[in-house]
Amino acid sequence: MISRDANLRNMDSSPSAESRAIVTVREVNTIGEYDACIELQRVAFGLPDLEISPRRHLIVSRMAGGWTLGAFAGSKLIGFVHHLAAVKGSEIFGYSHMMAVDPAYQNHGVGAQLKWAQRERALAEGRTFIKWTFEPMRARNAHFNLNRLGVAIREYAVNFYGTDYNTSPAEKAAGVEGFDSDRLFAGWELNSPRAEALAQRREYPLGESVRSIEIPADFSSLLRTDSSAAKSEVLRVREEFLDALNNGLVCRAFGRDDRRPRYLFYSS
Repeated sequence: MISRDANLRNMDSSPSAESRAIVTVREVNTIGEYDACIELQRVAFGLPDLEISPRRHLIVSRMAGGWTLGAFAGSKLIGFVHHLAAVKGSEIFGYSHMMAVDPAYQNHGVGAQLKWAQRERALAEGRTFIKWTFEPMRARNAHFNLNRLGVAIREYAVNFYGTDYNTSPAEKAAGVEGFDSDRLFAGWELNSPRAEALAQRREYPLGESVRSIEIPADFSSLLRTDSSAAKSEVLRVREEFLDALNNGLVCRAFGRDDRRPRYLFYSS
């Protein structure tokens, strides 16, 4: 999700209700489809070309054991997830490099459809674990990853990519810049009882949490109105996360709240 959830601007007119309902997921495998992924990156992330994963990267990663799954409305690419083959010692697992969804199709389950298809493909290849990163201060991403997919967070990376680029037009217009690119590592245990339950749209109770970390209810607004306060909040959340993880706690859920959204930690 570059391991980030996309905050996309409109690429064209909004789709009809009928076309929204007919979304298929399959592997991206033609030059034209790869190029559509490149264009979607530009629209989604607002990054300079230097930071965009080029067509050759997507093709070479496929030859090295990775793949790109695309979500299509008819012949139009409306989203994709790029999956890399990763190795740690003797373990082979998946690394989800990026995912993006056209804004006209957001909030219609396309992102979830891509992630569950990614899980199914990885399991078919004999893999049982996928990891990726996301921004700690974005409540929407936290809810999606923790509550809808059932990931666990055991790692916090300080300034993972170097100074972050600002991809939000509103935040750019406010002159927000120069933030560290702190990231949380989402660890998706594909065969865990919780992932199995959520894949079948069943709830999986976790019990009472032992600790929580609040984040601003609207971090984007805080960035635009008081960037100094936003930076202070980033540092606070960083220190609290590092302390919780260093004490052996695992973040497994996110408490959605209009005023006090928070990460929820468990003893294992």
